Amino acid sequence: MGENLAPDENRRDYDFRNINRGKNSPCIIMGILNITPDSFHSESRRFELQDSVKRGLEIWDHGATWLDIGGESTRPGANPVDTEEELRRVIPVIKSLKERRPEGLISIDTRRAKVAREAINAGAEMINDVSGFSDPEMIDVVIETGCAVCIMHMQGEPEKMQDNPEYKNCVDEVSLFLFDKAQKLVDMGHPKELIIIDPGIGFGKLLKHNIQLMKSIDTLTDSNFSTLLGVSRKSMIGQITGKQKTEDRLPGTLATSAFAFYNDIDIIRVHDIDENVDLMKVLSELV
Repeated sequence: MGENLAPDENRRDYDFRNINRGKNSPCIIMGILNITPDSFHSESRRFELQDSVKRGLEIWDHGATWLDIGGESTRPGANPVDTEEELRRVIPVIKSLKERRPEGLISIDTRRAKVAREAINAGAEMINDVSGFSDPEMIDVVIETGCAVCIMHMQGEPEKMQDNPEYKNCVDEVSLFLFDKAQKLVDMGHPKELIIIDPGIGFGKLLKHNIQLMKSIDTLTDSNFSTLLGVSRKSMIGQITGKQKTEDRLPGTLATSAFAFYNDIDIIRVHDIDENVDLMKVLSELV
């Protein structure tokens, strides 16, 4: 941990309504932009600056509140990239998007504190850490910048996390992990309203674990923290439906988005913005 944990005088103010969903209102939509050559859903991949910026603007224009930008694939079996390469991929995109759309909200999907800090300095408003603070300096970045943060649970590393994940009690272990990390931030003075927890569907979990977590999602949603669910086009959907190609998993994805709506999830992280926006509009009118 770093010594200087006082909030930076340049930290920005955040609108909690972009993180905390109101009762019977639509789930907040986070669109996925992968600046990678190897993310699991090929249609989410972008690698050239101009193409990445164009896609980012489209995601906002189609109705997403958040744009989640990642420069390292964390799909099962993915090889890690070094910090400098990750920075080279994401920072120019964040800066270019902020120049064109200053009011647009950006989340940086990273496990590295250095990348997170530079992304926040470039204009990002949220850190989405799929490793749940495996980098001990990540907490320093959150406290010093006062940014929003999403803490996700992952068992193991992406390269081998699906080899043979085991839990004595998956729901208890995941929830305790998330609550411990979140409460630590609160104890250090970080606003509870800026903390989001994510069970990490598909990250070091078998199908049975994913189903257990979703069936017990109230363990997370009944807490005082916002919740995020990311199931879009994942293998869980393929295992249930038999659809092996990610391109064929949109109907299953929309089913999980409806599940999120009816189970008080605040944010859904998705590839398909138009379809999820329409789904939320219809469901909101029917409750």
